Amino acid sequence: MSPSFAGAGTALVTPFTSEGALDEKALRRLVMRQVEEGIDVLIPCGTTGESVTMNAAEQRRAIEVTIEEAAGRVPVLAGAGSNDTRATIERAKAAQASGADAVLIVGPYYNKPTAEGFYRHFAAVAEAISIPVVFYNVPGRTGSNIDAKTQIRLAGHPNIVAVKEASGNLVQIMEVIRDAPSNFEVLSGDDAMTLAVIAAGGKGVISVVANQIPRAMHELVAAALRGDFAEARRIHYKYLRLMNLNFIESSPIPVKASLALMGLCGEHYRLPMCPPSDATRETLKQELSSLGLLA
Repeated sequence: MSPSFAGAGTALVTPFTSEGALDEKALRRLVMRQVEEGIDVLIPCGTTGESVTMNAAEQRRAIEVTIEEAAGRVPVLAGAGSNDTRATIERAKAAQASGADAVLIVGPYYNKPTAEGFYRHFAAVAEAISIPVVFYNVPGRTGSNIDAKTQIRLAGHPNIVAVKEASGNLVQIMEVIRDAPSNFEVLSGDDAMTLAVIAAGGKGVISVVANQIPRAMHELVAAALRGDFAEARRIHYKYLRLMNLNFIESSPIPVKASLALMGLCGEHYRLPMCPPSDATRETLKQELSSLGLLA
């Protein structure tokens, strides 16, 4: 039986030291906080984790640290995608060897594959490993959309179990929910769309804002999944501005700046990511303060 990735998952920020190395101590603290706050799934080395600036050894180590700290309490869905199928397979194999429960594979960026190319890419990864694959549709980052027909075809693959859908196209998302096999999980890839996606039949979210508010996102998703939409809406609207502010500049700049303001990790990026503007930092500080998230 395939593992479930329903619920609220956190696309983890990767903390770096001032010298630019992986900050393992800070990563362990972040993971521990997530688990203690009730998050359902941990996702290291995704876009929010600045994975495209990490080499294979660093990526593997970040996944290992996450698995060690999670200690089997929540599943670890390890980011392993790239725009090169061979490289993606190697990173997926490394994640499997590290003990990841599954891998998250982004649609190849820059290449702009055809629908058939998308299918062959994800199928090649799924057939090269024994842990499940979750594929990630984020056309705003990759430059190309995985259409509903292709997603449904992928959903029929025995080792592809879910999609992180961040197209922003709710009609497309609903078509996938309607036509994919019943055991295939559709997860929102946009925090602000979580409520709508679950109302349409989705199973959860892979979240950026859960770095800041893991318990609240767990509670939002849990409420929506049990049909308590009044409670889910209350939480959604309380944090909607913060969800949107996390994209006021390129993600993960705002969320990492927020975590630094909250005293949870250092604010160190890898180029081409860089610190936010003073105006953005002040806006984040005001919102975090209004929500009681600053000490």
